[in-house]
Amino acid sequence: MRILLIEDERQLADALSVALKKHGIVTDHTMHLADAIELTHQNVYDAILLDRRLPDGEGLTFIPALQRTGTDTPIIVLTARNEPMERVEGLDVGADDYLGKPFLVEELMARLRAVLRRPASLADLHIAVGRMVIDPLHLSVTVDAIPLDLPRRELLVLAALAKRKDKTVLRSTLEAAVYNYEEDIQSNALDAHISRLRKRLLDAGAGVAIHSIRGVGYLLKEE
Repeated sequence: MRILLIEDERQLADALSVALKKHGIVTDHTMHLADAIELTHQNVYDAILLDRRLPDGEGLTFIPALQRTGTDTPIIVLTARNEPMERVEGLDVGADDYLGKPFLVEELMARLRAVLRRPASLADLHIAVGRMVIDPLHLSVTVDAIPLDLPRRELLVLAALAKRKDKTVLRSTLEAAVYNYEEDIQSNALDAHISRLRKRLLDAGAGVAIHSIRGVGYLLKEE
């Protein structure tokens, strides 16, 4: 899963990014509404976490601005402004959920799962391909109902390929699924993930193969 975090408290943003990373979530972070709109033009997000008090304005103004672009990405407001009428205001303007600070990461994860289960969400919670079933939200994969232990980044690569089975996935798309935009990516990092992932899938009898499309990306096919 890839989310956009719009939050002006850097320490909180860093801590939250680290916590979400443990759940297999790639987090792009910005402090500014203008940058947030630009990021939504450049990337596809599964969900957006939005603060209200931001350096360049009221966070709730982002919601109708995003909706005008035709994007229906679920938005959860995370804010210290948690009085009942403030929650009503946030939900009425179009937020999918509203969570007051401070909060537990476990509660945030539960709320993310809830908004992603809604029919309006485009997220595919389970992907069946070959002999595998992948659950990107819980970061798990099984082969013939037996859990397959994969490192987080390899599983993110696998999920991105499986969502587009039989289609070539660009290197840039796979890198975006694994790394946030602030991370430095080594030129051979993706190739190393793919190489190790191929071996693990072969050893597990997963019934799929990853093909290289020279100079373009990779393609996942059932065997």
